[in-house]
Amino acid sequence: MAAHAAECEADRAATCTNVREVVVMTRPVVVVACALALAPFLAMPGTCAAADEDAIAYRQHVMTTLNEQSAALGQILATAIPDDNVVAHLEVIALSASTALKAFEPRVAGGESKAEVWTHWDDFSTRMQEFAQKTADAVKKAKAGRTDEVLTNISDVLSCKSCHDVYRDEKR
Repeated sequence: MAAHAAECEADRAATCTNVREVVVMTRPVVVVACALALAPFLAMPGTCAAADEDAIAYRQHVMTTLNEQSAALGQILATAIPDDNVVAHLEVIALSASTALKAFEPRVAGGESKAEVWTHWDDFSTRMQEFAQKTADAVKKAKAGRTDEVLTNISDVLSCKSCHDVYRDEKR
């Protein structure tokens, strides 16, 4: 019995030593694991700022496309260039207009957008949807051979200023 007790005592001492070694050896692993687990949360402020900048940049690209295509139609109206591509320009405008509202959904202030875009979201989104519909209708008319009618009424379709006056803070 004494031999058994001595054996148990030796096993227990060895187990305690092994447990201490395991704890000491795994402590750095636990610290590294915790650091890795927390890293995404520590990086979030920068990530959010980058995501906000990306949302603003995307929105500006969509709006720049609308502006550039409208300018091309302006050149056609001024007879500076032939009207061969009226339908193509209208299609690009209609496609961009159909995606423009989505570009504002991240609700990230900045760029040339005033805060009123989001504080008056219902009005803003209604205007954007109407714009998308008007441009889609203009494409249909132009494809049906009514290009002259579309160009004559283009200021009704591209009524950008009425929205920009309220929702755009143009950077000069």
